Amino acid sequence: MLADYLPVYKIRLRTERLELRLPDFDDLAALADRAAEGVHDPDFMPFLMPWTDAEPVQRGRGTIQWQLRVIAELTPEKWTLPFVVVHDGKVVGVQEVKGDQIALTREASTGSWLGLAHHGQGIGTEMRAAVLEFIFTGLGAEYATSASLDGNGPSSGVSRKLGYKADGIEHHVVRGVRRQDNRWRLSREDWEAHRKHEVRIEGFGEEARAMLGLGAAEA
Repeated sequence: MLADYLPVYKIRLRTERLELRLPDFDDLAALADRAAEGVHDPDFMPFLMPWTDAEPVQRGRGTIQWQLRVIAELTPEKWTLPFVVVHDGKVVGVQEVKGDQIALTREASTGSWLGLAHHGQGIGTEMRAAVLEFIFTGLGAEYATSASLDGNGPSSGVSRKLGYKADGIEHHVVRGVRRQDNRWRLSREDWEAHRKHEVRIEGFGEEARAMLGLGAAEA
């Protein structure tokens, strides 16, 4: 089985409505469909890299290629876990967790997108809450970070709702226009004060921990 060689594939994050897992090929095809169907209003670009400007088939193909690339490049020192988000048995989006020397830095970052048809249902908040449980309880981190471009109210709203605090700004050029990127930081203490979702972490054993540069979990 794939998980025998890539034990991170055993990880499952479960909430009241969602399951997050690393994608198999059927999941990748479904995720590509969501990308092709649309991720956001085309008049507003929420991403630093405007990958959603591509035509639908190219968006879907690029989505598959990106997922495979980050899984292939995973090392204990630096990794991205591109969890697909499953709601009512359907893949609806992706929620990433990124770590860089996490055993030393004690922090991880997140990024996500959700198929346009699935916006406005609280899924974005719930899937972020799932990975925050993984970051703080599973990985033992002290901080989680995120970012949102100016005008991305839904993403900023999720961060505020879950207890993040503003952590400075950066400026980037997106579609040839200067845009402000707002950084967000969540401490373990603020996360504990804002936990609203029950999250179960399954399959995160010693082999998976080793793949992510962590030692055995404390008893």
